[in-house]
Order: sequence, then C-alpha cells, then structure tokens
Amino acid sequence: MARLDIVLLVLDTQRADRLSCYGHPQEISPSLDALAARATLFTRAFSAAQWTMPSHASLFTGLYPHDHGLVQSRGVLPETLPTLAERLAAGGYATAAFCNNPLVGVVNNGLRRGFQSFLNYAGLLTSRPSQAGPRRGPIARYRQFFKRSLAALLGRIQDSFARSDVLLALSFTPLMVPLWQTALSFKGNTGRSLTDAARLLVERRGLAPDQPAFVFINLMGTHAPYHPRPEHLARFGPHIQHDPAARRYLRRFNTDIYGWLAPLAAPLGPGDKATLDAVYNAEVAGQDEQVGRFLDRLRAAGRLERTLLIVCADHGDHLGEKQLVGHSFGAYNEVARVPLIVYHPGGDLPSGALREAPVSLRRVFHTVLEAAGLASAEERRLSLAATSDPDGGVVLVEALPPSNVIDLVRRHHPDLLRRYGYDQPCQALISGDDKLIRFGERHRALYNHRHDLEEHTDLYAILPERADMLEETLEAFVRRREQPALAPERPPADDPLVRKRLRDLGYLE
Repeated sequence: MARLDIVLLVLDTQRADRLSCYGHPQEISPSLDALAARATLFTRAFSAAQWTMPSHASLFTGLYPHDHGLVQSRGVLPETLPTLAERLAAGGYATAAFCNNPLVGVVNNGLRRGFQSFLNYAGLLTSRPSQAGPRRGPIARYRQFFKRSLAALLGRIQDSFARSDVLLALSFTPLMVPLWQTALSFKGNTGRSLTDAARLLVERRGLAPDQPAFVFINLMGTHAPYHPRPEHLARFGPHIQHDPAARRYLRRFNTDIYGWLAPLAAPLGPGDKATLDAVYNAEVAGQDEQVGRFLDRLRAAGRLERTLLIVCADHGDHLGEKQLVGHSFGAYNEVARVPLIVYHPGGDLPSGALREAPVSLRRVFHTVLEAAGLASAEERRLSLAATSDPDGGVVLVEALPPSNVIDLVRRHHPDLLRRYGYDQPCQALISGDDKLIRFGERHRALYNHRHDLEEHTDLYAILPERADMLEETLEAFVRRREQPALAPERPPADDPLVRKRLRDLGYLE
C-alpha cells in the first residue's frame, strides 16, 4: 500500500480561541471548521514554547526546549539531533518547505536541515520555484549560480541581524521598520506559498514514481503587522472605517515594532482593544479563505484522501490581555494554547473526534514518524494516535524570553520586567485541569484550565496544597536538565516523583 503524503501546516501566531471550531462566536474560519469536522481536533493542545524558534525546534525534534537547546535567536539546533525532515528524507520521502517566517527559513539555526527543497517567501531575496527551474545551457546555469550566491550572501546579512543586539536595535528604528515590512516582505506571501505547495503535491514534479512527499508550510497571515483585506475588515471591524482614532491607533501599532515586544504600561482602552481584536480576526478570516483554496485544490485532485494533514500553530498572541501584546513573554493561554487538527484518512485518528486531554505539540514529531512507518517503539508510544496518554496528562510549556528582546525592553521599562518577573524564565505545567505558571522565583499563578480558559481567577493562594504538588512536579522537569543533554526523551509520567504527585492529585490510580 502506498504511503501517505504528509503535510505539516503551521499557522504562525494563530490563537486557538479565534477559530470557530474552538468556540469563537463568529463564523471566522469555515475552511478549517469543515476540515476539523472530518478530522481529530485536540481541544487542549499546547505549544512547547511561546515564540517561533524553540517552538519549531520542538515540532522538528519531538523534544522540549530544554532538551533541544534552541532557545535564543543566536542558537543553532545541534547536529547530533536528527530533524523530522532528515528522518523522513532518509526514509524515502521527498521533503519540501514553503516558508513565510524568516526566523525559520532565513536565519541559520538548523531548522532547514533535511529539506531537499526549501522555498522562502520572506527576506531580501525570496526563493521561488522559477529560480530553481530547469538548467538549460551555460547562461541558465550561470543565472542559477548567481541567484544562489546572492541569496546565500543576503541570507548571511539577515542572519546577522537576528544574532547582533546592535543590528536588531537598528532594525526597530523608524527608518528601518518600513523597509523590512515592505521591501523585505516580512510576512511573506501566503497565497503564493500555498499555490506552490499544492502544485508540488498535485503535479509531483521532481518526485520519483510513487514517492511520498513531506511538505512543511508556515503561514504568517495572523502575525503583526495587520493589513487585512478590506472585505474582511468591513466584516470584523466596521467601526475602523468610520473612526479616525481607531485608524490612528492601528497605524501607530503597525509601525511601533517595539510595542509588539514590551509589556504594556497600562491596560488597553476598550476602543484600542476592539480595534486590535478586529484586525486580528479579519486576518484570521483572510488566511482561512486561502487555506480553503489550498484544501480545495488537493481535494479536487484526489490528493487530500491520500494525505496526513496536521494543522497547528507554533504559538498564539497576546492582544492586550494580561497587559501584554505579542508573544515575547509568558505562558498564558493566549500564547500557549494552540489549535491542533489532524486529518488522517484511514488512520488511527478518526473523523469528527474530539480529544480533550492536554497534549504537547512536540508529539507532532512522533505522530508523523509513526504515520510514515519510521517510528521506533518509543516514538510510536508518543504518537498522538496512541490509545493511552504516555505523558500521564502532564504537559510542559517553556517560555524563555529572547535575551535580545529583554535587553531592548530593559532599556525602556525595567520596572515592568521586574514587577511581573518577565525577565525571568517562565514555565507552565498543565496537569489534568490544573495549570501552574512560574516566573522565575518572583511570581506564581494557578488556574483551572477546563473552566477558566481566559485565566481570570488565580487560585494559587486559594489552593496552596495543590499548587505545592504541581510545583514539585515541575521541579522534576527542572532536575532532568542536569542529565546529559540530548538524551532520548522520556515522558515525564515515568518519573517516580511525577507519578506520585499525579496520584496525590487524583489523576492516576
């Protein structure tokens, strides 16, 4: 029997609560809703980290951030860790990426390893299929050589901006912001990347007969800055068209990149909050429309029924909640809880099913390998298709803020960092219905994840014994960091202390 194609579609910065299939009251995502009705939807899925690099590294290695080590913009994924694309390529898959996020496709951090084709749609020189077409004659070969050399040079320049504090600060100046938002195509090209990915999956050019394909797609449609199509803005934010103050706020927000990173000195006013929600929702609707066309193309060609399709987000985004904007800080649900939809025709993840147990997005790695027939026994046990929960209901989120962002914010608002502990590593432990958040040694919070998704009621002082048990369970993760790095991942529920605490909490018999 022919192996399925595998598509990993990452909706960068997509909040779970802004999709209709996750409870949003408006019809905002009909394409993804229709897919979810024929797939398995995980209602409580969590990213391993709150920003792009460590989150994608967990997707590509199956490890938590403290195990894979790619937690800062200067970092590089260790060569000793085989990536998902490397594993699949070694197993006979054609591996191709269609990426709109420069932190994944441009910065030299190891996330591109294993992809036989990696097309970028953001950056100084985007790489397109037309630039990698057939080489006919010496002139065509020279052009290809020139383009590849120029792309490599510009890639090194862009990489240096991610790694240098001085250059990063320069990129946030008023003169530079318009440049990288327009000329550098920061958000890429959602429509073009989806069209190119569909063409590969349908036409199969360059693939051997019966060779399966692994396709990774990253879309940036819901990432700031927000410039939704007029028809979507009219539907979700009609007030913006008639309110000069709303338009001024949106213009200021879109150009104040520092404002995407720093905590807010005061809560957003109701008008500004409504504007931010409206433009984000309009971007969600526009991206969903484009994803729908991609799915229609696969369906019409008969490829969708021969494809394992995993739709998720690398993280969410704050839109003023908790006095935060963006995703630099914290492990609150706005950034940590993500959509996860798995369409697996003929597989072990049934159509129309809901999975309500907490799961980590890192297990996408194991799920893909199992579907490809390349998983070890331990990896099969960690697949999302497993009938029992190998993690024992325990999920970890590690929200280590980027050090260069902390340095930028500290120069302007050191008091805000200290007050909330945002300059400290943040961790969240989800165990059953409970969620403990710890900001270094300064701040703790405890929430009931099932009944308080928006995390309004802090139970830390109300339920001290439960908080203490969860903190000891979290400490078990911290102690594991003292073990040799990059050791094979063991599920946290195998730790005797973790199992004891889960038993005390009533989650294990």
